[in-house]
Amino acid sequence: MKSEISYDQFGELDLRVGEVVAASLPDWSEKLVRYEVDFGEEIGKRVMFSGIREWYGPGELIGKKYVFVVNMKYKKMGPEESQGMMIMVEQEGRPVLMPVDGRVVNGSEVR
Repeated sequence: MKSEISYDQFGELDLRVGEVVAASLPDWSEKLVRYEVDFGEEIGKRVMFSGIREWYGPGELIGKKYVFVVNMKYKKMGPEESQGMMIMVEQEGRPVLMPVDGRVVNGSEVR
Protein backbone atom coordinates (compact mmCIF):
# COMPACT_ATOMS: atom_id res chain seq x y z
CA MET A 1 0.00 0.00 0.00
CA LYS A 2 1.20 3.50 -0.78
CA SER A 3 1.41 6.25 1.84
CA GLU A 4 -1.74 7.99 2.96
CA ILE A 5 -2.76 11.23 1.33
CA SER A 6 -5.14 13.89 2.56
CA TYR A 7 -8.55 14.64 1.13
CA ASP A 8 -7.07 17.87 -0.25
CA GLN A 9 -4.30 15.94 -2.02
CA PHE A 10 -6.86 13.61 -3.61
CA GLY A 11 -8.82 16.68 -4.67
CA GLU A 12 -5.82 17.81 -6.72
CA LEU A 13 -6.54 15.03 -9.25
CA ASP A 14 -8.84 15.99 -12.09
CA LEU A 15 -10.49 12.71 -13.08
CA ARG A 16 -12.77 12.87 -16.12
CA VAL A 17 -14.68 10.49 -18.34
CA GLY A 18 -13.53 10.51 -21.94
CA GLU A 19 -14.44 8.55 -25.06
CA VAL A 20 -11.72 7.05 -27.24
CA VAL A 21 -12.53 8.27 -30.75
CA ALA A 22 -9.40 7.06 -32.57
CA ALA A 23 -6.54 4.69 -31.80
CA SER A 24 -3.44 3.41 -33.57
CA LEU A 25 -0.15 1.59 -33.10
CA PRO A 26 2.80 3.99 -33.49
CA ASP A 27 5.52 2.51 -35.69
CA TRP A 28 8.24 3.85 -33.35
CA SER A 29 7.12 1.70 -30.37
CA GLU A 30 6.46 -1.97 -29.76
CA LYS A 31 4.64 -1.37 -26.45
CA LEU A 32 2.45 1.70 -26.85
CA VAL A 33 -1.05 2.30 -28.15
CA ARG A 34 -1.82 5.90 -29.20
CA TYR A 35 -5.38 7.07 -28.73
CA GLU A 36 -7.38 10.26 -29.06
CA VAL A 37 -9.90 10.96 -26.33
CA ASP A 38 -12.92 13.27 -26.52
CA PHE A 39 -13.62 15.06 -23.22
CA GLY A 40 -16.43 17.27 -24.50
CA GLU A 41 -16.51 21.05 -24.92
CA GLU A 42 -14.63 22.16 -21.80
CA ILE A 43 -11.45 20.15 -22.43
CA GLY A 44 -11.80 19.02 -26.04
CA LYS A 45 -9.75 16.18 -27.53
CA ARG A 46 -6.41 14.95 -26.23
CA VAL A 47 -3.81 12.44 -27.38
CA MET A 48 -2.61 9.81 -24.91
CA PHE A 49 -0.38 6.76 -24.92
CA SER A 50 -0.50 3.59 -22.83
CA GLY A 51 1.87 0.63 -22.73
CA ILE A 52 -0.94 -1.87 -23.33
CA ARG A 53 -0.16 -3.04 -26.89
CA GLU A 54 0.64 -6.60 -25.75
CA TRP A 55 -2.92 -7.01 -24.43
CA TYR A 56 -5.18 -4.55 -26.31
CA GLY A 57 -5.46 -3.38 -29.89
CA PRO A 58 -6.84 -0.07 -31.16
CA GLY A 59 -10.18 -1.61 -32.13
CA GLU A 60 -10.85 -2.68 -28.54
CA LEU A 61 -10.63 0.94 -27.33
CA ILE A 62 -12.50 2.94 -29.98
CA GLY A 63 -16.01 3.98 -29.02
CA LYS A 64 -15.60 3.14 -25.33
CA LYS A 65 -15.44 5.49 -22.37
CA TYR A 66 -12.90 5.35 -19.55
CA VAL A 67 -11.71 7.45 -16.61
CA PHE A 68 -8.61 9.58 -17.17
CA VAL A 69 -6.39 11.90 -15.14
CA VAL A 70 -6.46 15.09 -17.22
CA ASN A 71 -4.33 17.44 -15.11
CA MET A 72 -1.04 15.57 -15.31
CA LYS A 73 1.99 17.26 -16.84
CA TYR A 74 2.36 16.15 -20.43
CA LYS A 75 4.95 13.40 -20.96
CA LYS A 76 7.12 13.07 -24.07
CA MET A 77 6.44 9.76 -25.82
CA GLY A 78 8.46 9.34 -29.00
CA PRO A 79 7.81 12.36 -31.23
CA GLU A 80 4.58 13.31 -29.39
CA GLU A 81 3.32 13.97 -25.87
CA SER A 82 0.88 12.00 -23.77
CA GLN A 83 -1.64 14.51 -22.46
CA GLY A 84 -3.05 12.51 -19.54
CA MET A 85 -3.39 8.98 -18.22
CA MET A 86 -6.08 6.31 -18.35
CA ILE A 87 -6.99 4.72 -15.01
CA MET A 88 -6.57 0.92 -15.17
CA VAL A 89 -6.33 -2.01 -12.81
CA GLU A 90 -3.19 -4.12 -12.70
CA GLN A 91 -3.95 -7.77 -12.12
CA GLU A 92 -1.50 -10.64 -12.42
CA GLY A 93 1.03 -8.40 -14.18
CA ARG A 94 -1.30 -7.13 -16.86
CA PRO A 95 -3.53 -4.09 -17.27
CA VAL A 96 -7.29 -4.49 -17.07
CA LEU A 97 -9.35 -1.71 -18.62
CA MET A 98 -12.40 -0.36 -16.79
CA PRO A 99 -14.98 0.96 -19.26
CA VAL A 100 -17.57 3.45 -18.03
CA ASP A 101 -21.26 3.22 -18.90
CA GLY A 102 -21.72 4.75 -22.35
CA ARG A 103 -24.51 7.01 -21.09
CA VAL A 104 -22.07 9.09 -19.04
CA VAL A 105 -21.41 12.43 -20.75
CA ASN A 106 -17.88 13.02 -22.07
CA GLY A 107 -15.94 15.30 -19.71
CA SER A 108 -17.97 14.34 -16.61
CA GLU A 109 -15.94 14.77 -13.44
CA VAL A 110 -15.28 11.70 -11.31
CA ARG A 111 -15.40 12.27 -7.56
